[in-house]
Amino acid sequence: MAKKEKILILHGWGGSDNPHWQSELAKECVQNYGTVSFPLLDNCHFPSKNRWVKQLKEILADFKPDTVVCHSLANTLWLWLCQEEMITIDRLFMVSPPALDTQVDTIKTFFPTPLPPKLYAKEVQMIVSDDDPYIDISQASDIAQRYDIPMHIIPNAGHINADSGFGKWDMIERLILDKQ
Repeated sequence: MAKKEKILILHGWGGSDNPHWQSELAKECVQNYGTVSFPLLDNCHFPSKNRWVKQLKEILADFKPDTVVCHSLANTLWLWLCQEEMITIDRLFMVSPPALDTQVDTIKTFFPTPLPPKLYAKEVQMIVSDDDPYIDISQASDIAQRYDIPMHIIPNAGHINADSGFGKWDMIERLILDKQ
């Protein structure tokens, strides 16, 4: 790591247990003497937007991260949190955000998701797949353009999770840990 920073890793619906890339990233952060928080959000298989927002506010107040790494539904959680004034972090990584109007009964309290005025991060990067079942490229591009953030597109990567082969993921580790 270029500097010692606090990295908060936020999973999506169902969690990101090993061998998911977020679990691997958490291990890599620890092995490089970084300070990492990878909390299990409340009732991850049947999440409630209000409970997750409350829990994330507490985590942010206690941990005070420099970098936040969101996968899937955690991106939607971040968008909800940004509806209110909050502290600005250094870096935000948005990996595989779902569409703002996702129609899945188990996570329906999160949708539709309004876009906040800002994302409360000095630097934001979005990473998506061109065949993600939860968002199409045009929707992801609209979000990226709205906030003028770079969007990295990975071909044929599905939802960029363990099911689509993303366990240890060198690209994300390089980006997060500033490896050359």
